[in-house]
Amino acid sequence: MKCHTRQTSPLNISALSMVLCISTSSLADGGASVAGDELGNTRALGVNTWARCAPHLANPKANSYELSYLRSTTMPASPFGAPLEYEFRATVGLPGTLHAFNGETVSGEHAAQGTQIDALGHFGYLEHPWAGEGIFPSGEVKYFGGFTQSEVKPTANSPLLKLGIEKVPPIITSGILLDAKATIGMGEALDAGAVITKADIDTMMRAQGMSGRGIMQGDAVFIHTGWGERWSDPTQDQEYYSMGPGLGYDAAQYLGEQGVALVSLDNPFTDPVSRGQLMGTAGPAEGTPEGLPFAIHHHNLSQAGVLQIQNSRLRDIAADEVWSFCTMILPLRIAGGSGSPVRPVAIGAPRATIR
Repeated sequence: MKCHTRQTSPLNISALSMVLCISTSSLADGGASVAGDELGNTRALGVNTWARCAPHLANPKANSYELSYLRSTTMPASPFGAPLEYEFRATVGLPGTLHAFNGETVSGEHAAQGTQIDALGHFGYLEHPWAGEGIFPSGEVKYFGGFTQSEVKPTANSPLLKLGIEKVPPIITSGILLDAKATIGMGEALDAGAVITKADIDTMMRAQGMSGRGIMQGDAVFIHTGWGERWSDPTQDQEYYSMGPGLGYDAAQYLGEQGVALVSLDNPFTDPVSRGQLMGTAGPAEGTPEGLPFAIHHHNLSQAGVLQIQNSRLRDIAADEVWSFCTMILPLRIAGGSGSPVRPVAIGAPRATIR
């Protein structure tokens, strides 16, 4: 999720205090932020996670899976960023040569649309709630690693000087897929606002025969909710980006404690969003801490150092029941960027081939 006050859809601006990328928290909610740290849980990436990848890469029964959506002007558009526009130019040539070439111009907020990853500097927090009156006290914002606003984004038009997306290393690690649609939804996609709890994670791990493996430091955890089935032409389905199921607060805390490098769902927000919440006609999901309607963003990015990918494409890998795999995720190195388009891939063997 990328967040702005510019309207690109009829959001209720009076409700944006529930949607801003600055959380309001009087408690540094027990995350693992260490002073001066810009890596978060990606510190665990390296030889150990590469070694866990190796058996998947060497398995002759393994397939590769695209975990991102095609980027186009007809994909669902986030209301929190300028929509993508592609202008495809005519084929041209160079006089006196045999060459012909094509190109296109892209406008809009590329890091806010489609399958995208958040930098740790995407979210900050205040010690006390902002009432929404007067000038927003941006100078009081704090970030992961104990960084202050003056260290991260000293002026309104400054890129992120700390915690930008260029600080994210290549993510080459072991991945696991938890199928909430199959186990929690009993084969049905989870409803908008549904919360995936720590107990649900334990249930899915048992149901998929993964309790013995457990969740390891440096893992990337993907959760299939079935909400991604709504990803379609937005002129046909307006609901994808208006709500969705998501990760519960206790589940986010648990995953952070396990040292996971990244978490991703097939949903637009990572957080659960109830019907009407973005319009201010409904509150956040049950169990959400006071003042933190987007508590998962807050905890992952500003407290625990866990990266997030929104809008993962998980239908195919879930259908093949590939519960464990190697994943490779390479954000663009955008200097000072708060996020990036991303193309995560998974390499693993379908469960039917290893029974």
